[in-house]
Amino acid sequence: MPAFPKPIHLSHQFIREVIQPGDVVVDATLGNGHDALFLSKLVGAKGFVYGFDVQKEAVESATKKMGEAGCDVFQFFLAGHENMVNEVEPGVAVVMFNLGYLPKADKAVITTVETTIPALEQALHLLKKGGLISIMCYPGHAGGDVESEAVEAWSSELAREDNRVAKYALLNAPNNPPFLIMIEKLRD
Repeated sequence: MPAFPKPIHLSHQFIREVIQPGDVVVDATLGNGHDALFLSKLVGAKGFVYGFDVQKEAVESATKKMGEAGCDVFQFFLAGHENMVNEVEPGVAVVMFNLGYLPKADKAVITTVETTIPALEQALHLLKKGGLISIMCYPGHAGGDVESEAVEAWSSELAREDNRVAKYALLNAPNNPPFLIMIEKLRD
């Protein structure tokens, strides 16, 4: 394993430090269900995983992945991440966002500024003190650059008394590489 992990693996390292068995967590962009499954293993049988995606195939893929792993403490919604506040109560330990498009699917269906920024605001509202928001940004695809810039601008404006915000990126990687933004909620 390289000394510098990929941004998504670094997010997993941070998240492992925060989640406790029994916690409630959110996968705001289900995709193929990898993050939901990762989260479910951390919260255990007494925890709960909520998930959101606008594509039926993503919800089905994630549901299948959870079933194959024997996980039954989850509820997934065929809905955009900007709707999470309608389904999830405050007190969440972690909210993960993996922006962009669903791999091996229609690359025209992407997350956008218009839904992502409201979803991030909701996630911050839902987090408990000490909770984390993990945001994987992908500026290398059409529309991804605009969304990534907006997410970085939004997160950099958060009050530092209330939140700790960090960005992790590989500076010498080609083709507008993905980067990670982590937000820790310091107080309610």
